[in-house]
Amino acid sequence: MAIRQICLLGNSILRKQCKRVGRNVGADDVRTIEDLRDTLENFRAIRGFGRGIAAPQIGVAKRIIFINMNGPVDIYDDGFPLIDLEIVKRSRRTMVLWDDCFSFPELVVKVRRRMHITVKFRDIEGRTRHLLAEGDLSELLQHEIDHINGVLAIDHAIDLSHIVYRREWERQVRAQERRMVF
Repeated sequence: MAIRQICLLGNSILRKQCKRVGRNVGADDVRTIEDLRDTLENFRAIRGFGRGIAAPQIGVAKRIIFINMNGPVDIYDDGFPLIDLEIVKRSRRTMVLWDDCFSFPELVVKVRRRMHITVKFRDIEGRTRHLLAEGDLSELLQHEIDHINGVLAIDHAIDLSHIVYRREWERQVRAQERRMVF
């Protein structure tokens, strides 16, 4: 429908607890979903990364996210929305990874996330669904759920030394990869 401007770190909407949509997904909600899809695809085309986006990142304080992993987890070829998403179960096991975000695209943050989560959400028809997410999908959904709860990845930084500029992180990763070549 439309490519929307992404709200950047410091915008107060990113710190708001978003409102539930409920069982009746209205025309405004469908437009938000379409805008999320279009904005995600545009960001990915320009920046080269991105698998999910939350409504507050485009200025809408509702519990809607849009995911496009470009893989077998997608229900639809061009991604899918999750409405009123919440975690109902978490594994004890965690993973440590570098996280990035549309709202601060020049930074990466080392965080700890759960290996597995089960989420409950509504689909676009308003039906309640459950999804067991593992690995990459688990990490992504935790990131997006944080957004609709007013929490950012930087809030989960292992410590302040693990918030770095993307350029520096890429330089270090490339240097490490060169050292690993036999």
